[in-house]
Amino acid sequence: MKIQRINVSKEDLLLTRPYTIAFKTVDAVENGIIEIVADNGLCGYGSFNPSYQVVGEHLEDALAILNEDNLSVLIGKELDDINALCDLVQRTFSRSPTARTGLEVALYDLVAQGKGVPLVRLLGQKIQSMPTSITIGIKGVAETLEEAREYIGRGFRILKVKLGISLEEDLERLVRLREVFGYSIGIIIDANQGYDAEQLARFAAQTAGLNIGLIEQPLKVGQENEMRKLSPEIKKLVAADESCVTPENALQLATAPAACGFFNIKLMKCGGISQAQKIADTASRHSIDLMWGCNDESIISITAALHTAFSFSHTKFIDLDGSLDLARDVVAGGFILKDGIMSISDKPGLGLKRL
Repeated sequence: MKIQRINVSKEDLLLTRPYTIAFKTVDAVENGIIEIVADNGLCGYGSFNPSYQVVGEHLEDALAILNEDNLSVLIGKELDDINALCDLVQRTFSRSPTARTGLEVALYDLVAQGKGVPLVRLLGQKIQSMPTSITIGIKGVAETLEEAREYIGRGFRILKVKLGISLEEDLERLVRLREVFGYSIGIIIDANQGYDAEQLARFAAQTAGLNIGLIEQPLKVGQENEMRKLSPEIKKLVAADESCVTPENALQLATAPAACGFFNIKLMKCGGISQAQKIADTASRHSIDLMWGCNDESIISITAALHTAFSFSHTKFIDLDGSLDLARDVVAGGFILKDGIMSISDKPGLGLKRL
């Protein structure tokens, strides 16, 4: 099986519900879409949508790098060695983690299809299913409770609440969520670099009884040494997100004294499945747990992230809701979602069907 052609396009997938986080408001979603077609007619799908604030790259930058000349290095290549293909992608598209991600997802999808197995089987499945969190952006108390009620009514049992603009308002929202919905609902929070060390200590003290499961990237990038100085009780809850972009970042964060208790791995940050595996392996060696996150992405890359997450036993949280508020998508199939629980179909590859 050889690569015959590669198609790259841009699609506006739209959002049904705009949202606000600590440093931006999102109201539209464009994704890059990749199709890698083999000489036997099989087609692997990839998608990508970078966060400029995290990787310093716009969608148009990635699309420009995915030009015919650069893609030509893959045309005609045999699909029998996925590791060699990923190495080639990492070298050729070294300036664009976003392009690397889209290509690797499509290659892994195609190779798994060729073997007739779901991708997770190729990667080594450790987990069968897991609840995903679903995200509530920064908004007032009444709107937060209203959105939480909707999500709980749809079967979700873990809420990820965006915080980081006003500590007092953040605390009020969390207290009210517990008052209204009790402790049968899991709550994790994402401060998006919105706190300093003093504010984080206050937050932790005042939420000690609220059973907050995880605190995502509370401090700014560059304050990793401050993270190392946090109390063990706080540090074990902290997930490095924007501070953990590359495998090199992961190793630095894990070096004793470790800076966090979790790595938040996103394919769109690190540059693909092969790089995500390196970060996850570092976490395993240093007894750091895993959270898997996403941007606003097509079902394609969300499904790829789920397959990768389920191949690591120290995956403790998945936050893979990035396709749930899209108004449209380019594929159907992929992951299975029922009552907030995500699982994987038994279809080959990522189990996708082009619309």
